[in-house]
Amino acid sequence: MKKLKITFNAPVTLGFVMICFIVTLVGMLTKGISTRLLFMTYHSSLSNPLTYLRFFTHVFGHSGWTHFIGNASYILLLGPLLEEKYGSKEIIELIAVTALITGLINYILFPNVALCGASGVVFAFIVLASFTGFSAGEIPLTFVLVAIIYIGSQIYEGLVIVDNISNMAHIIGGIAGSVTGFFLNKKK
Repeated sequence: MKKLKITFNAPVTLGFVMICFIVTLVGMLTKGISTRLLFMTYHSSLSNPLTYLRFFTHVFGHSGWTHFIGNASYILLLGPLLEEKYGSKEIIELIAVTALITGLINYILFPNVALCGASGVVFAFIVLASFTGFSAGEIPLTFVLVAIIYIGSQIYEGLVIVDNISNMAHIIGGIAGSVTGFFLNKKK
């Protein structure tokens, strides 16, 4: 009988979740100071170099363990499948583009709102995962249903429900995942 071993199967996914874990832990230990300084995007001076860094790093910060565990669960579920299908480089690019776009839109359109967390990345992964059965000239029904259920619910909640959740990040993440899925699958 062959011996079982644990493999490091999805380096980008595992690395991303590990960074989020460490950032959340340090954020808790510093009572949120490190999160506000480096891992949360908000309307700050454009002369501050950290403003530009936070456009990317806000996806690592989380408001607490519940926030982190919710996002990490989806990322760990979907990330390895996506990384195997599309490659590590493409997943890094998707995370970076999603972070940048959500950070910039939050900065420009919501100057009084701070944004942190990987929810936009989660939604990008969810929508990208629905493209697994994509063929040229076809739109997978799973994509249509995911778009209606996930993105539609975020639009509805953004208009109707007042809470501390960034529906904008979810919508942008979903759009990033769908555009990425379309182009990556068109290439293949």
